[in-house]
Amino acid sequence: MAHRKRTRTTSTERGRSDPRLSPNARKLQNLRRDVAVEAARIMATEGQRNFMAAKRKAAERIGAGPRIVLPSNREVEEALRAYQGFFGGEDHTHNLSSLREVAVEVMRHLEQFQPRLVGPVLDGTADQYSRVSLHLFNDPPEAVLWHLDELAINFHEEQRKIRWHDGSHRLVQLLVTELREVTIELVLFDLVDLRQAPPSPVDGRPQKRAALQDVEILLAAA
Repeated sequence: MAHRKRTRTTSTERGRSDPRLSPNARKLQNLRRDVAVEAARIMATEGQRNFMAAKRKAAERIGAGPRIVLPSNREVEEALRAYQGFFGGEDHTHNLSSLREVAVEVMRHLEQFQPRLVGPVLDGTADQYSRVSLHLFNDPPEAVLWHLDELAINFHEEQRKIRWHDGSHRLVQLLVTELREVTIELVLFDLVDLRQAPPSPVDGRPQKRAALQDVEILLAAA
């Protein structure tokens, strides 16, 4: 893909500031937008998937002072979609389709665990660094490990702490494997967790999840 020359985003391109704001407040508002844009670029090109880490790195790069109120995760996600839409082109579309094809293949092999696709591969913001993230459900969840062992599939285990809807934290188990040079993470849940998805790291609402047939529809549409 041809490289485009980077240009500084103007205030017009970023959108108009509220005329009721003082000049200093407008400056801080524009600076916040610049942080969102730079954070999005970091996430798109450097493999950073943690919103807070990307925002802090972006603020440091553009020289934002301590008074800056960092943009929300939603603002960064919107900037990320805009970045990928402008710079990604066919490469982004092809990469996304390839990741979804891998997701479908894995979901078919694990259909007995009612797999659900989540995260960037589902919402369309995935890049070449993204994992295919699948939620699996069973009582007990550990049955997925036994199934992978039976299929002689190599994997390693990880843990992740997630914030739940009531403000508490839960430690979930991940099984990480690879297929066609794509990293796949299988997040293990009890059957009861099919009723409510975990909070999204973007806006705190229940995370979007897609069943096998929904992902197949996405691929067909593409």
